[in-house]
Amino acid sequence: MKKWIRAGRRVERTALSGQDMAYRMVRASRVNSTLTRDLDTEDLQGAPLEMEWEMEKELEEPGLDRFRLEGMETRPDPDMEPIQLSMSPHGHFQRLQEDPNYASCSSRVLPQGQRSSGTCVAKYLLAVAGVFLLGLLVGLYAQSPRKQPDKPSTRPDLLERVTQSITAEKIQTLFRDFNSLVDLSEESRVTRLVQYWEELGLKDVQLSSYDVLVSHAGPSPNTIMDMTNKQCYLANGVSCDSRSHASTEQRYTFAAYSAVGSLEEEVVDVQYGSTEHLRRVRTEMNVTNRIALLKLGQAPLLYTLSRLAEMGFGACLIYVDPCDVPLDQATEHQAFGVTLNPGGDPSTPDNPSTPGCFREDRHNLTSMLVQPISASLARELLAAPSVSRRKPCVSMAKPPASERKIIKLSIASQTSYQRVHNVIGYMKGKTDPDRYVLVGSRHGSWYEGVLADWRSSAAVVTQIIASVATQTHTGWQPDRTIVFSSWGGTAMGNIGSFEWGEENRVVLASRAVAYVSVRSPVSTRGPQTTASPSLFQLASDIHKRQSKSCVGVGECPGLNVSALLSPVALDFFSSQMTVPVVEFTYSGSPVERACFLSEASFPSEASLLETLDPAFKLHETVAKMTAEAILRLATDPVLPFCPLDIALDIQKKLKDDPLGTRDLISAAASLREKSSFFQSELMRPANDPRERDPSHMRMLNDVLRDLEKAFLVPSPPPGFSRNILYSLNRQTPGFAILKAGQEQLQLTSANRSLSQVFSCISSAERLIQSGIELFENDPENSN
Repeated sequence: MKKWIRAGRRVERTALSGQDMAYRMVRASRVNSTLTRDLDTEDLQGAPLEMEWEMEKELEEPGLDRFRLEGMETRPDPDMEPIQLSMSPHGHFQRLQEDPNYASCSSRVLPQGQRSSGTCVAKYLLAVAGVFLLGLLVGLYAQSPRKQPDKPSTRPDLLERVTQSITAEKIQTLFRDFNSLVDLSEESRVTRLVQYWEELGLKDVQLSSYDVLVSHAGPSPNTIMDMTNKQCYLANGVSCDSRSHASTEQRYTFAAYSAVGSLEEEVVDVQYGSTEHLRRVRTEMNVTNRIALLKLGQAPLLYTLSRLAEMGFGACLIYVDPCDVPLDQATEHQAFGVTLNPGGDPSTPDNPSTPGCFREDRHNLTSMLVQPISASLARELLAAPSVSRRKPCVSMAKPPASERKIIKLSIASQTSYQRVHNVIGYMKGKTDPDRYVLVGSRHGSWYEGVLADWRSSAAVVTQIIASVATQTHTGWQPDRTIVFSSWGGTAMGNIGSFEWGEENRVVLASRAVAYVSVRSPVSTRGPQTTASPSLFQLASDIHKRQSKSCVGVGECPGLNVSALLSPVALDFFSSQMTVPVVEFTYSGSPVERACFLSEASFPSEASLLETLDPAFKLHETVAKMTAEAILRLATDPVLPFCPLDIALDIQKKLKDDPLGTRDLISAAASLREKSSFFQSELMRPANDPRERDPSHMRMLNDVLRDLEKAFLVPSPPPGFSRNILYSLNRQTPGFAILKAGQEQLQLTSANRSLSQVFSCISSAERLIQSGIELFENDPENSN
């Protein structure tokens, strides 16, 4: 009885006595070279994931050369053409389409002594019968319409039509149209947005609204009083008596959900809040109720604030060092806004803010007084000398011989319940309507009016909707449902997306396939493009393909794909549900010393965006890349996820980590081995038409979709994603939770982090094994 490959075993130990291979792969000796060549030559990670070891050495294990099909002779068969395997240029699963040259039942060559001597008569009879059947088939075929071979859903002509219809001029026109909405209320704004989307062809557009707790500035601005000279300052460093007291900028320079009140104490320079600096400060003084002066940028703000609170600090002033921003972004005299909300409505954590829900009294999310200030005011409080910004730039620090500085910090921000709105538009899928590709944009920002920077996101998504919806007018439908969304309350902590996600958590857990974010198509600072490891290859391929069509160097976003803790990594879908995510962005400062500067909202963001891309060519390129990702995720028969990229990324994270134990390294190697086999030629179901069974394809896609869910941890450190695959920065590419456990200097915390990482790797390996086992059953004997 024929059996399929027992795929769960190691390749080199698989015994295939008298068996058919799962997908009729011939010449097992060729499989060794094909598998090794396919994995050795592909560039799965792009520039960010260059491995320092040779894949060839690790993949060519002893004993693989002895891998043979028993019962099949090695001499060539003159009556049978060799089967050409469908090769994927990057080791991806080939789309499930029939190979016209595939022979489902290939005859084996029998020894000459076993052939019957009376086969001549049988040959003549078979020839006559064959001619008769051939004539019958030809007649039937002539009378019936020819069936065209199946084509991949993401046809090149479809993709070309969609991307060609996206132009800089159209995006710029939409951007200017949205200028008329900046002074409207959010309710009026989303009403107009619904009309836009419906006019473009979306047939099912809905509004979802939630009453949530929102933080905002108080009736009077927050102040910093220098008790030495009795000088009062506003957050941007100007005197409290100046006329800028009631300016628009001053109303937005606060920390949302900070504690309120006043504190008079000494200022302590903690630099970036690193473990070494905090340890040195603690040995030098008692920091209880002191006011920390903190530079933003090298770690998540919520994580650093939690460590300062544990040490006993009573307040914290936050600023951005001028050395951490480009020279053309003059922010030294600007204050900014930050949010201390990790996500969603603070009064209903982990639950949607629906009518009748229980609300907690959480008007402040930290016990400390927190206030962002300008770099010029920080220099005054540190008594640091004024230096030129020319290279080499000298970072700000308190001089050793400077006197103590006593200040009085007063914070009067408030909270109130307000209604937040989301716009949700559905483009229903044809073959898998219950599988969702989520696309997220925003219609709000930290600043309102002329300082609002949400128009860029709204214009790009609206143009993508227009280009894709045009194809539906000709009868085209995506295979999977595309859910376009515009979120409210994004600047306050992704409130809109969290509330909608929490309300639909059960449905999304089984239906959400991927999340494509369009939060900031063009940004002044932050990562260039963010993608979870399973989408590294897709993002890199799209980057390379679209960069070929760029006219000028300044119009082409750089190929810089990473999985860092950017704002999109902390959104509900990527952090709470570990849905694979991709966000294409052009950043004006992608390579920076402080990668968390995107947590700060400066008033100059909107004007800098137009300076970076006055002709909207960068917006056009980002929109085209985003549209291609949406179409690939919504129409590829097999989801374009790469399990091997995850395994390679894990090995890279553990390579130089001092906490990388032997068990962790061994588990990572085992995951890589199974991922390599799962993504190899042996497991690629391109050559067997029977594997076009929709149920098998659906199960395979679910395995690929759920792989990142194995890396979900319940309680990460503050400011960290629950998906542990996201790193802190490029300088520390290891597991962020291992670094956090090491910094806490507690053995139990470090051991807990190690156990979480090991459990995640083991869960991923079991999921890969279940994917391999999907193809064990023989279709011929399934009845």
